[in-house]
Amino acid sequence: MFVTDLISAQDAKTEKLTEATASGDQLQTVAPGDSGNAPTDSQPPSSGDQELAWAPIEPAPKKKRLGLWIGLGVGVLALGAGAASMILIAPGTTVAGIPVGWLTPGAAAETIQAHVAETEVTLTGAGDDIVLTGADLGAAIDASALADAAFAERPLWNVTAWMGDPVAGDITLDPTKAESALREAVPASFEDPVDAGVVFDAAGGGYAITPSAPGTAVDVDGLTAAIVATIADGGKSLEFSGGPAEAAPAVTDEDATTFATSLNTMLGSIGFYIGEERAVPVDPATASTWLSVVDDEGELSIVADEAAIQATIDALPASVNREPVNATNIVDSGGEILRTVAEGTNGRAIGDTSNLASDVAAKLEAGEGVFPIEVTETPFESVNLVRKIDVDLSSQTATLIENGAVVRSWAISSGKSATPTDTGNFRVYAHVREQTMKSREPDGSITETPNVPWVTYFNGDEGFHGTYWHNDFGNPRSHGCVNMPIDVAKYVYEWSPVGLEVSVHY
Repeated sequence: MFVTDLISAQDAKTEKLTEATASGDQLQTVAPGDSGNAPTDSQPPSSGDQELAWAPIEPAPKKKRLGLWIGLGVGVLALGAGAASMILIAPGTTVAGIPVGWLTPGAAAETIQAHVAETEVTLTGAGDDIVLTGADLGAAIDASALADAAFAERPLWNVTAWMGDPVAGDITLDPTKAESALREAVPASFEDPVDAGVVFDAAGGGYAITPSAPGTAVDVDGLTAAIVATIADGGKSLEFSGGPAEAAPAVTDEDATTFATSLNTMLGSIGFYIGEERAVPVDPATASTWLSVVDDEGELSIVADEAAIQATIDALPASVNREPVNATNIVDSGGEILRTVAEGTNGRAIGDTSNLASDVAAKLEAGEGVFPIEVTETPFESVNLVRKIDVDLSSQTATLIENGAVVRSWAISSGKSATPTDTGNFRVYAHVREQTMKSREPDGSITETPNVPWVTYFNGDEGFHGTYWHNDFGNPRSHGCVNMPIDVAKYVYEWSPVGLEVSVHY
């Protein structure tokens, strides 16, 4: 259009010039039969019957510069062709099979888009043939970007780019629009598949799956490929089967099994934690009331119920809060711990829980089951029990002393004069629940006593033990050990840790 406009303008200028040369004083009348030649100065008018009207001498006509104007027209045409070469795509160029040569990028984009939208698909094999267009199916291509790229790579002025290889372009169908159009066109070809599901099995105490089932549909992927191939071949119409093809479920049994396994793993550790301690475990049945498994267009996910979670949070103080429990240790006179009777436990009180339900819900939906809670702790104290045993050979008694106070005292039987109990300060070093004891008599013979119970050794082979073979406590009777009633020996056995101090004296 640019070149044509220039030529039309040139023609208008030429016509105007021609009209200009014909203007000025002209011969007003000419006698009938006159040849039309104007008289000259040497030929005066005749005196005949005819009268002639003389006009001033006409100036010599100007020469028309047709060659100049024609040259200008050709030059403008050449300039127009050059300008066109700067805005058009090279001939022989195709985008996704659609010819766009000799077009501007804008016109090429419109051509590409129109070709894709107007491509017709005849659905066969489902009764009467039905025709759908690319527009009906949501066919799309990035026409503007492809046209711009084609021009950038293959402008008209670059003759080496003429008749080049096809430019590839992706054509897609909108899945929702395509399925809607196909369902309306051939409803008998569609039967929805059943997705696999994940549900809580109360009997099993965990999550199990419900199996999937295939359905039927028109093969949208195959249809897309057929449209792409047809357009790539330069075509604008094709046939495709509208009959049912198997449609796989969006959520397979394998997908559901993986999701259920993840949930069951989470149930194994779900609860409220203080540091690394799971202070309040949550049983699977309760956890199952907190969450629902939803299928969102083929994606399984968790939706948590904050109200259900809050009911458990409201009961947390009863499980978390506690008073401190002091530690109890048995120590010697130097303060060394010989045995811990009771471990100390810090007291604690749960902190702010106003946002805990929403935090728990967010973690559940992310697949996490560890819910930290904040507490304020009250440290426990340690109570030390300084224990020792005093054996008085003179009074034949054994006394248990704790923190300087007498706990219990009993009559004993220590060693006879021939086999006395050693005096001194000792420490308990071993405990034996029951054993056979052998003793050497003064004459060298060996006495054997079976099943001696509750033995607490403090000095070599000397120790406290229960005695069933006599009841003469308060008098020396042994071969060096401290004989006690069986119940007293058991009490000493349990009361005396290794390291307990024993003082034997007169």
